[in-house]
Amino acid sequence: MPYDPSAFPPFAVTVDLVVLTVRRDALCALVVRRGEQPFQGRWALPGGFVRAEEDLTAAAARELAEETGLCVHDPRSPAPGSGAHLEQLATYGDPKRDPRMRVVSVAHLALAPDLPPPRAGGDANQARWSPVGSLLSQQGGARHEDQYGQLAFDHTRILADGVERARSKIEYSSLATAFCPPEFTVGELRRVYEAVWGVALDPRNFHRKVTGTPGFLVPTGGTTTRQGGRPAQLFRAGGATLLNPPMLRPEV
Repeated sequence: MPYDPSAFPPFAVTVDLVVLTVRRDALCALVVRRGEQPFQGRWALPGGFVRAEEDLTAAAARELAEETGLCVHDPRSPAPGSGAHLEQLATYGDPKRDPRMRVVSVAHLALAPDLPPPRAGGDANQARWSPVGSLLSQQGGARHEDQYGQLAFDHTRILADGVERARSKIEYSSLATAFCPPEFTVGELRRVYEAVWGVALDPRNFHRKVTGTPGFLVPTGGTTTRQGGRPAQLFRAGGATLLNPPMLRPEV
């Protein structure tokens, strides 16, 4: 029997972006205030519809630039200065997640060093970095949105999934260095782990673990005093993608 496209109901595909960075020693997510219906005036993750000629990664990069002015690059391509990381997170397809029509969203996770204030564009009229703790908090076992009100669509769930992906992946991969500048100190890397995991780590134990993990860090030969005090040794990310032994998240 020949294939008949009209026999199937139409649906749209979107990309939503969980963009995380560390600002002032806090894990922050990028949110935009929607300028159009549905959910006009509500905070949401940046994203939008995939165009007919686009693949998903291209759509995610375009939406980020269009709505915020920030650029995130696929790790398969050379990334300028920031060394931003982009990966596909998950697919969300609840039939009622969008009141306009059946919409399937392919969410992406983007990680980058401390980024400048974003600018709003596209269908967003405001964009800002917000601490994850202000967007996702626990009360009575259920997540709720604090001063930002209810996030649009199912973006609370997507954000929570993205944060947990980042928290789990820095245990066994070198992904934490994506939050750091090209050259960084062990102390700066430790503050990334503390911000993402939301715990305090013992500085000496952390230094021993990260410098003793093969391929994790490579000394640059330089030092810095930007943290104050004595000069601290500078490192860059090594070639390892998986950490052995892993950096286990403390139980809290």
